[in-house]
Amino acid sequence: MPRGLMTTPTSVLLRATPLPSLLAWAGLAHAQGVPAPAVPDAAKSLAFAHAQVVDAPEVPDAIKVQPGEKVLLRARASGVQIYVCGTGTDGKPQWTLKAPQADLLDDQGAVIGHHSAGPSWQHRDGSTVNGKATAHVDAPDRDSIPWLLIAATSHSGRGVLASITSVQRINTHGGQPPAPSGCTSSGTGRRVREARVPYRADYYFYVAGAN
Repeated sequence: MPRGLMTTPTSVLLRATPLPSLLAWAGLAHAQGVPAPAVPDAAKSLAFAHAQVVDAPEVPDAIKVQPGEKVLLRARASGVQIYVCGTGTDGKPQWTLKAPQADLLDDQGAVIGHHSAGPSWQHRDGSTVNGKATAHVDAPDRDSIPWLLIAATSHSGRGVLASITSVQRINTHGGQPPAPSGCTSSGTGRRVREARVPYRADYYFYVAGAN
């Protein structure tokens, strides 16, 4: 190295470079066939979250979010609603929802997370949001589960779902419990029968005061 010529370590350049420039630099390097700089995980998460911002859907008033809340992420769910057969308050056998179990997909069909009991949603970046349904409306298709408004109750992790305030479940297809005639009462010492009903839905995740 010529005397007097100073260089800046790559790690310092990466920390100091704005995210758009850093991503552009990586793309240019790839196009020229030279090694691309490693984009920090935090930058990847920010870029992914930004790319998922979409317009809020048109929904019935009963399941609209609070003024000021904005969509941060939309995910399409594909999975099952799991029901167990038990005994209702009237003493008759009935199906009761045990849990949803579904993959969360982006617009290209890639798995970006999972939906499970709670209800709970976990993103592939490790962040999780749990919630409680606060309102519902019947789906246009009576054979499909209702559309929901869900208020966030707790979070974990530091990724995309860490600041979610509300979730909407809309555009549902399927998922309703089987006919009551297919339910077998658990009874003493008898194994509870379980049914796994396929369903699809769109989930919209909102944050308060997002730009």
